[in-house]
Amino acid sequence: MTPAARLAAAASVLDSIAQGRAPAEVVLKAWGAANRYAGSKDRRAVADRVYRVLRARGRLVWAMGGREDGRALVIGSLSLIDGLSLEEIEALHSGEGYGPRPLSKQERARITAGEGDLPGWVAAGLPEFVVEDFKATFGDRWSEEARELMAPRAPIDLRVNGAIASVDEVAAELREAGLSPEPTPWSAWGLRLPSEPPPNVQALEAFKAGRIEIQDEGSQIVSWLASAQPGMTVVDYCAGGGGKTLALAQAMRGEGTLVACDVVQKRLDNIRPRLQRAGVEADLRLIGQNGGGVEEFNGKADLVFVDAPCSGSGAWRRRPEDAWRLKPEEVERLHALQVRILSQAAQLVKPGGFLVYVTCSMLRAENETTIAAFEASHVEFAPFHMCGALADPHLKPLASSLVRDADIHYLRLSPASTNTDGFFAAVYERRA
Repeated sequence: MTPAARLAAAASVLDSIAQGRAPAEVVLKAWGAANRYAGSKDRRAVADRVYRVLRARGRLVWAMGGREDGRALVIGSLSLIDGLSLEEIEALHSGEGYGPRPLSKQERARITAGEGDLPGWVAAGLPEFVVEDFKATFGDRWSEEARELMAPRAPIDLRVNGAIASVDEVAAELREAGLSPEPTPWSAWGLRLPSEPPPNVQALEAFKAGRIEIQDEGSQIVSWLASAQPGMTVVDYCAGGGGKTLALAQAMRGEGTLVACDVVQKRLDNIRPRLQRAGVEADLRLIGQNGGGVEEFNGKADLVFVDAPCSGSGAWRRRPEDAWRLKPEEVERLHALQVRILSQAAQLVKPGGFLVYVTCSMLRAENETTIAAFEASHVEFAPFHMCGALADPHLKPLASSLVRDADIHYLRLSPASTNTDGFFAAVYERRA
């Protein structure tokens, strides 16, 4: 493919992403399957352009006069990201072959006009409506947090399955495979790989044999915060893809009862092969929207782990397209859902047992606001100080540095502060 044809392809992919709900990765894969003539370098170039545009989408829409179509965004990226001159951009828009058509008079005018004075939300790269939330949460650091959240290419973190391998053994195996693993800072079972060149982890024998799972260190940390122990009755109330279910199973070392719940059967079906590969077991339960399906555990669970449905804003560095799909009314809906789910899950916790609330969100509306609502209506649950939760043996001793205030009962992780995806976790103990 010519450079111009790659630009046209990127614009088409961007339009497809905007028209649906599928992740950019899935849309790019479908484009590659439908265009077999595109070689690996072509697919890589198209994907790189698409992700660079998605991360800078706010700036590009602003610079192109409010246009949101793929063509306008690609043209804007050539000027603002690549730094090409008008003449160089015009040369790539000759209309010949499979390249994009020539620039219009309006497009030329937007390129020559430049960005001008950018509003704060545009400069930060965030949707406008979340900026006040960020300011309330992070204060003067909000723009740094925003910038790192939308930064390119996060590292690839792995969790070693301690039931069948040690971290040192897996690290040596990965080095033999030509990779360069480094221990993660806080998770005692984590290894980190650079994102460039992108490793094909699922092709590794260590993955196929269940010795490793792909799991961001932030996700590992909040899993270990739950302090699941052998012999416990543990309910993973919103199991989703099962990554944290597997971590809980590792902490339990095959002893006790682990129940993984979800309201979607397909998600539960997808967990089953992951459990088999890791050599662990869990009771997979389909529950109703009102929480029905696990009534026999009411007041009996030692630990209930609630990885609640959320905006996923903590993972925008991996899925920047989601930032521009999120709307204020969706955040309000999610907050109400989170409060309801917490109330349902709380019924399962026995006196002296623990309830853990987790999101992969950066937004106060889904984090502090949600737990405040829960605390106001569930006085039987006492906040559990985070310093105690960070004493879990699956975390390195330096994990205590993650909490600055010894009295705080929740933890926030972010790309800027911990070089992890964004996570929020709060721990409660049911009063005896």
